[in-house]
Amino acid sequence: MYRLLEGYRVVEGAAFIAGPSCGLHLAQMGAEVIRFDAIGGGPDSRRWPLAPNGSSLYWEGLNKGKKSVAIDLRNPEGRELAVALATAPGERAGLFLTNYPVHGFLSHDALAAKRPDIITTRIMGWSDGAPAVDYTVNAAVGIPMMTGPADDDRPVNHVLPAWDLMGGAYAAFAMAAALLKRQQTGEGADIRIPLSDLAATSLSHIGNVAEVLTQGDRPRMGNDLYGAFGRDFVCADGVRLIVVAITANQWRSLVKVLDVGEAIAVLETKLGVEFAKDEGLRFVHRELLIPIFSNAFARRNAAELQASFDAAGVTWGRYQSLHEAVTRDPRLFTENPQMQAIQHPSGLTYPAAGPPATLAGALRDDVRPAPRLGQHTDEVLADILRLDAGQIGELHDRGIVA
Repeated sequence: MYRLLEGYRVVEGAAFIAGPSCGLHLAQMGAEVIRFDAIGGGPDSRRWPLAPNGSSLYWEGLNKGKKSVAIDLRNPEGRELAVALATAPGERAGLFLTNYPVHGFLSHDALAAKRPDIITTRIMGWSDGAPAVDYTVNAAVGIPMMTGPADDDRPVNHVLPAWDLMGGAYAAFAMAAALLKRQQTGEGADIRIPLSDLAATSLSHIGNVAEVLTQGDRPRMGNDLYGAFGRDFVCADGVRLIVVAITANQWRSLVKVLDVGEAIAVLETKLGVEFAKDEGLRFVHRELLIPIFSNAFARRNAAELQASFDAAGVTWGRYQSLHEAVTRDPRLFTENPQMQAIQHPSGLTYPAAGPPATLAGALRDDVRPAPRLGQHTDEVLADILRLDAGQIGELHDRGIVA
């Protein structure tokens, strides 16, 4: 946790990954993030993976360091409380994060009527308001059709919700940018971030749109790295490694460590090419290169290769399960200063991640766990909305808050 955003207050009315991950990024940079939840939990409050006692590990991971207010959002009075929280006064408040629909009681116009300078950051599915999630957007943009073995035409769904995670990070950036403008002009903002637009623009940025318009859809090619040399190889002891050679130095180092220079030179003479000068040539002729490298890997054990690769500056990685990474890999988890063992609302104690950015020279605060559902209801109603004990008690008695 860092304190770059200390003093700023963000109200979050969001579920699933993109919205809550945006709030998580802001909270871990020091903002006070207050999320309102339906009494008993929202649509993601019990989402898998689950702890043995049924608590959502997913929910407590995405909501670390936040405050939770439980409100009956089906009740008009409960909705009024949510709006009041989002539009509460304060120079560093008026920041609202949501994935509620564009129209309704949490529309930007409805909020701006109560606080004209409010910044609303809204995660959406499709830009026209149609529902979508990461996986359906990914199917629509064609990524599953490019993924998988070359001899199979079935789409391959990804496991990582990339657009959701990118959406949360982009939403945090967009909100921060709008906040800077508001500090200069006093103007609020209605920011809409559809996952569909995030996917489309991302594919445009990295050249995929231009590629299909000029060359057609990219064929499936298994684990081969598109446009350069890279793929998985099996060592003599059965361990599978991936190597990537994009730059000339990466290529030369790989060839040297594997002692395949002579075979590569023969192939270059035959083809009339120099692989070190053009990464694209390594991709074009990969079917001729792969057997040379496969044989070289098959003659060496992984431990020997790993040491040689490190000494020579080869870019490589070892395939391992997440369990192996979490329990054995010091760079990722076991000795990573980003991770801190804390007790969570589920009652479990396990490593929790702080912010992925490291501010050189700045001390990190401890990672704060997710709240219990409704843990801060009374505190927030008193501090933010200035309700007294009698008013808060009456709301509890009538089931408006919990």
